[in-house]
Amino acid sequence: MSNKQANSPAQAQPLEIWGGVEYTCNRVEDTYFDQMQISGHAHRPEDYELFANLGIRTLRFGALWERHELDPSWQCTDQHLACLRERNIRPIAGLIHHGSGPRHTSLLDREFPSKLAKYAASFAQRYPWIDAYTPVNEPNTTARFSGRYGIWYPHHMSVESYLRALLHQTKAIVLSMHAVRCVNPDAKLIQTDDLGRITGTEEMRSTWELSNERRWLPFDLLCGCVDRQHPLFNYMRKAGIREREILWFSDNPCPPDMIGANYYLTSDRYLDHRTDIYPYDRRSAEGPFVDSEKVRVCPNGITGFGGIIQDAWERYHIPVAITEVHLGGDVNDQIRWAAEAWEGAQQARQNGAACTAITFWALLGSFFWNHLVTCDNGHYEPGVFSVRHGSPVPTALAKVVAQMAAGQPPQHPALSEKGWWRHDSRLWSYAQQAHAERLAA
Repeated sequence: MSNKQANSPAQAQPLEIWGGVEYTCNRVEDTYFDQMQISGHAHRPEDYELFANLGIRTLRFGALWERHELDPSWQCTDQHLACLRERNIRPIAGLIHHGSGPRHTSLLDREFPSKLAKYAASFAQRYPWIDAYTPVNEPNTTARFSGRYGIWYPHHMSVESYLRALLHQTKAIVLSMHAVRCVNPDAKLIQTDDLGRITGTEEMRSTWELSNERRWLPFDLLCGCVDRQHPLFNYMRKAGIREREILWFSDNPCPPDMIGANYYLTSDRYLDHRTDIYPYDRRSAEGPFVDSEKVRVCPNGITGFGGIIQDAWERYHIPVAITEVHLGGDVNDQIRWAAEAWEGAQQARQNGAACTAITFWALLGSFFWNHLVTCDNGHYEPGVFSVRHGSPVPTALAKVVAQMAAGQPPQHPALSEKGWWRHDSRLWSYAQQAHAERLAA
């Protein structure tokens, strides 16, 4: 489904290093988990000096709708953006990040798209110089967690709710970009989602092929590619989505200027019909099967950054950026994961893909993601900096990021060894049993 107005490859330009502070603001029941508040970044605009010193000149910036509703004065946003401009850092404005909006709306509210667009218009009018936006981060992932798995608000568990949440978010992107471009016609849409591949046992083929197709649905909708012949058209109709709701997007295309591929070690999934072999918590909310991280259960390992970039480029021929690079755990493994991102992007560029940048997402680390940000369990993962004791302190990863921002390949003693995800010891014992039984069958 290539975009007919394909952008020219960007291999001639050096690979850029972008950054981002984790600014998820998700809702669980009546509780909001605001990562900018938890990390202290909301009250520390001086953090941008640290980011600039790394050589970062583009930053995914949290201009969240939920936060503005609590403080409509714009004072905090004014202060942060002034600090960015002083340091010559270009912001990519994110308006919703795993959120469902303020308390007066939700992802299933038919007015959600127009409400977000109204906020987008106000934001653009106040900051007309901002030229890059991600109005809604990861609409497919957020729709799954909120409408299919019941993890985040409004905690639904149906295919129809999943699809409505996805369509509402995607429509919100279209309307928000229209509102922004009424102010700044040159504003770019940088659209993100988790693009990990899904595979599994042959018995689960129809299910994992469907999941693989769904990961592209927000992009297909934005590109105006979803018509009656689209592989997911009947799937959506059977779930209760009206034809005119689906075809609205082909009448109102808003193709991204850049595909933002988010990719984690847990992004690639493996679906297995043999539920008796695995622990109960591996079972999927979508049916009687197991949904596990491929890295832990599949001997042939993960796709890797290069493969994900190539997937997106070959499908759309729109420039790609890796918009989230983060790994929880030991800093040496974080360095190895960062190096894989760099190498994967460079390899994809050599293979002809227009890959623009890789983004060190959780510059200040992230909170509670080991439980999918559903509770304050005290869990913290440092990033390029650690805020474990309040103020940001650079980790060993910071020097490596600075090397890459200067155009140099990553160098560090940790790179003499492979990350744990490249060793056979990564496989869980029950996964090894499952694989052995599969071979013997």
